[in-house]
Amino acid sequence: MKENEDLLDKGPFFHGTKAALQIGDLLEPQNQSNYQDKKSNHIYFTASLDAAKWGAELATAHFKERIYIVEPLGKFEDDPNLTNKRFPGNPTRSYRSTSPLKIVAELGSWQRHTEEEINHMLSSLKALREQGKDVISD
Repeated sequence: MKENEDLLDKGPFFHGTKAALQIGDLLEPQNQSNYQDKKSNHIYFTASLDAAKWGAELATAHFKERIYIVEPLGKFEDDPNLTNKRFPGNPTRSYRSTSPLKIVAELGSWQRHTEEEINHMLSSLKALREQGKDVISD
């Protein structure tokens, strides 16, 4: 990934999901969102292991949680759903791209958030959904 080397984060980059993928597979936009019943125009990723853990834990599928180490294959930008909206700047180091991400490895093990933390986050997301505030700018 050369295009963003002097613009944004240098990584490493992670993608948290419940999809079973292989090294070398491409994650691409225009696939079903992990969080809403719609296709996503972007593919989302992070340079924060904590944010990747949330991605895996909150994905709506009922499969094993996974975190992949990914390589962006094109330009990417700060994720506007988090940057300056929920968190000033980009402390979660969250990004999105309309170009694919290549899976280069799977993180073998990682410590999940506690069930209490996950349930609190799920409750907060449910409240946002009920208020019509769970909009993802895609």
